[in-house]
Amino acid sequence: MMKTKRLLTTMALAVGMTLQAQTHEFVIQTKKVGAEIQPTMYGLFFEDINYAADGGLYAELVKNRSFEFPQHLMGWKSFGKVTVKDDGPFERNPHYVRLAYAGHPHKQTGLDNEGFFGIGVSRDAEYRFSVWARIPDGKEAGKIRVELVDTKSMGEQQAFATATLDIDSKEWKKYQVVLKSPVTNPKAVLRIFLASPQTVDLEHISLFPVDTWKGHENGLRKDLAQALADLKPGIFRFPGGCIVEGTDLATRYNWKNSVGPVENRPLNENRWQYTFAHRFYPDYYQSYGLGFYEFFQLSEEIGAEPLPVLSCGLACQFQNPNADAHVPVGQLQDYIQDALDLIEFANGDATTTWGKLRADMGHPAPFNLKFIGIGNEQWGSEYPEYLEPFVKAIREAYPDIKIVGSSGPDSEGKQFDYLWPEMKRLKADLVDEHFYRPESWFLSQGARYDGYDRKGPKVFAGEYACHGKGKKWNHFHASLLEAAFMTGLERNADIVHMATYAPLFAHVEGWQWRPDLIWYDNLRSVRSVSYYVQQLYGLYKGTHVLPLTMDKRAVTGAEGQDGLFASAVVDKDKNQYIVKVANTSDKAQSIQLTFDGMKKKAALTAGRCIKLASPDLDKDNSLDAPSAIVPQESALTVEAQGARVEIEPNTFAVYIFEL
Repeated sequence: MMKTKRLLTTMALAVGMTLQAQTHEFVIQTKKVGAEIQPTMYGLFFEDINYAADGGLYAELVKNRSFEFPQHLMGWKSFGKVTVKDDGPFERNPHYVRLAYAGHPHKQTGLDNEGFFGIGVSRDAEYRFSVWARIPDGKEAGKIRVELVDTKSMGEQQAFATATLDIDSKEWKKYQVVLKSPVTNPKAVLRIFLASPQTVDLEHISLFPVDTWKGHENGLRKDLAQALADLKPGIFRFPGGCIVEGTDLATRYNWKNSVGPVENRPLNENRWQYTFAHRFYPDYYQSYGLGFYEFFQLSEEIGAEPLPVLSCGLACQFQNPNADAHVPVGQLQDYIQDALDLIEFANGDATTTWGKLRADMGHPAPFNLKFIGIGNEQWGSEYPEYLEPFVKAIREAYPDIKIVGSSGPDSEGKQFDYLWPEMKRLKADLVDEHFYRPESWFLSQGARYDGYDRKGPKVFAGEYACHGKGKKWNHFHASLLEAAFMTGLERNADIVHMATYAPLFAHVEGWQWRPDLIWYDNLRSVRSVSYYVQQLYGLYKGTHVLPLTMDKRAVTGAEGQDGLFASAVVDKDKNQYIVKVANTSDKAQSIQLTFDGMKKKAALTAGRCIKLASPDLDKDNSLDAPSAIVPQESALTVEAQGARVEIEPNTFAVYIFEL
């Protein structure tokens, strides 16, 4: 019996020691307050890929509204006597349509527009139809009938909303009417009938929801803009990456074409129309309706610093290996002037040329631009050679503007190693790093920035996402590894000043690249798990870094750390300590959080925990199940100067402690 008792006692001690050994102590040094976390730390990267602008964030429902697509009636079906003319009222959009009597009272003339994968309308919502029109013979007034129709309807009438407009002027004039939809239909069609014998000319045919983001007439889709605001972003980079370069320079994104009256903004070819032949969209163009003015305005409204990126005179080097595709380096003055004029557009007063245009568009006050990016994923000796004259000119004219350069398309390697010293030589303020990499890369990069040169430019992690090996789509495991990687961004906030996931948007019927942060169809949207990772970092970024170690080492997923990644911050404004932990292992982990160095009378008063977890690592949210995986909050039992927590396998947790 004594032997049995001894054996049981020995086993109990062994189990106790094993449990104790499995408890990881994270020591957070509260006295050693580290780097300030920049307001720009976490933000947004917008690119017009996956129908992110027209057909997405930009709320216009009509495709090819000014008949400027190379096939002038693409997106339209015409019937009766319809002709396309090219002497319209808008210099940069000269095309319009002429609707003439069909020749018989029982025949019809008019147009159908298919919208972007259909025209989505909601029950009881209002839609503003507008058109520039005239009666070319200047005699008796003409008339058009505007309808929202369901071409698949089994009812007696295809139309479910109808209005008429009298066209009464020989001169071009804007007309508008509001249609109220009695039904929800994600695939409606806009139909326009000539409703009189008189010939009518129509240009810039438009249909917007009345209820846009902030009520702007040339506005944004409300649910998508709200999703951006809910991230509490600190930086908003636009108008994209590769579209800044263009397949050729003629079709690069030209900011000057994207401002001024929307009717006179010229069409641009989108390089994502043809880049992927296996996911090809021949009707993918840029109307520029969502232009630089709207980007600046949105930045202001969601509380983010604007970061416009402009061409440096190099077309896409992936698509153009020959130097003759680029502007000769000695002929860059127009591109440099574009950059200087953009700063004036954003910050100049109303007495300046470009500041006046901004004021005339409705924003007399400056946008207070602080950052500008020059070039996207350029590489080789060409890029520093092209960048240098931009840096010189901007420094001379606007010494307070911070310039963002690039380390090329790779996260490491020959070009990366070459460009970083060059950016330091040119005194770029930040360097834009891009990494779309698999799971193994993200798991190995927890300490990526620990050894970076603190005396050079700061880091802008400008495009990144975990692209699962063999699983290049949104799924929980990829989002978890992004959360783990971001602990290293946070821990190194003295060198990392900005970070933006990419791409931002994707239409479920028009995507070319995935994973993406936010998905949508014509009426619904869904926020991915990666979205919630970004949101948790944005909401709980704190004000300053706190050192966090386990066995006197940073918790970076290194060997012997059981797949744990962690970082800690203090929020001096809210009087909180915040610890973020990613458990990338398939085992639950016990963690003792010890806040070392707190004043004797200081104590933690309350705690709560927010977790993202899923038993199915391949799962994500969807349009039909938008809340399948969302943050779950619970109370946390705290000790005076710490807490013991359990984190489940494959879980990201944010622990918030009140002081």
